[in-house]
Amino acid sequence: MNSFSVRTKIMEGGGLETLAPKLHKVFIVTDGFMASSGKVSYITEKLDRAGAEYRVFDQVKADPDIGTVTKGVDMIQEFHPDAVIAFGGGSPIDAAKAIVFFAAKTCDMRECMFIAVPTTSGTGSEVSKFAVITDPEKEVKYPLVEDSLLPDVAILDAELTVSVPPSVTADTGIDVFTHAVEALVSTAATDFSDAAAEKAIKLVRRHLMTAYHQPGDMAARQGMHNASCLAGVAFSNSGLGLNHGMAHALGARFHIPHGRANGILLPYVMSFNAGCSESLTPVAKRYAKIARLLGLDGVILMAFLLGFPANEIVIPIIIMAYLSTGSLLEFDSLDALRQPLVDHGWTWLTAVCTMLFSLMHWPCSTTCLTIGKETKSAKWTLLSIAIPTGIGMAVCFLVASAARLLGLA
Repeated sequence: MNSFSVRTKIMEGGGLETLAPKLHKVFIVTDGFMASSGKVSYITEKLDRAGAEYRVFDQVKADPDIGTVTKGVDMIQEFHPDAVIAFGGGSPIDAAKAIVFFAAKTCDMRECMFIAVPTTSGTGSEVSKFAVITDPEKEVKYPLVEDSLLPDVAILDAELTVSVPPSVTADTGIDVFTHAVEALVSTAATDFSDAAAEKAIKLVRRHLMTAYHQPGDMAARQGMHNASCLAGVAFSNSGLGLNHGMAHALGARFHIPHGRANGILLPYVMSFNAGCSESLTPVAKRYAKIARLLGLDGVILMAFLLGFPANEIVIPIIIMAYLSTGSLLEFDSLDALRQPLVDHGWTWLTAVCTMLFSLMHWPCSTTCLTIGKETKSAKWTLLSIAIPTGIGMAVCFLVASAARLLGLA
């Protein structure tokens, strides 16, 4: 039997101001930077206006450890709040989860509302039943997995992420992507978790680079915030895999940012899971699905895997992009060239032309090089590039034009 649950109420673009009047004693869990920089005023100002009493626990550091959780439990048991607000990235939210979880072992926390306000777009911890706590002495990380760890409310306000440095945007963005990928290929995945994971992948594809290069773009920031939350919903229900298990160990030992550790490991884990070194596994089909979601054609990826020269892949893409738009002046990267192909549904045609180009290019190039070697003429070396490329381009134009005339593209 499969199950899918989203217990957390998600409020996009803010919402704490509507909750504050209902709160009387609030325990705020955050880190030292959020407190010293005054960013925690995002929470405290609203509580002040509502007349609520609060205490700020700001001793959380990256990779929260057992000692930090113990201190938080002592404070929360003394204060007896009716609400706990976790404010910050994954570390404060994970710490707050652990504090609430262990505090509930000795006092009644059932009526205590748990609110998570993420300030980075990465962990998805605001909607997941996971938390990770570090033991610095043993240099290991302990995962907590329990439905009671789920926050009651998650507030997704992208304004809080605008000041995040580009390096952190990149690291957390890759964490989001890895969450979604692992959720999608999980053996416990369902149609419901797939829906959340697929949407998260599409949002990352659309918004991560913009958020990185243009930090003030609020549409991109909110898109990544939503992607992080959706990926959290997905993996909270389907689970994660080898990539995260290794990334946590890597981070605990070498103190590498979690998202970066995920990015380092992901290509190798995907290769292993898909059986690339021996024979392809059923998981390979799931990865192919992800490639389609990203607008990457499977045949073009196969060309990369088989080691075709770069021009045998790039040239057909350029031709298709030109035919679909009538101009190449607006494109500044190969990634930008791919997008109109996706928009026009031309990825299949590009795949056909890529294979035709490769089939034409290789024998023509080999023939020219053989003639050059036998005649000892340097011009044939140059012709081995020019002739196959010209013939391949001509074939691509003819096939693409015919497809358009026949209404196939």
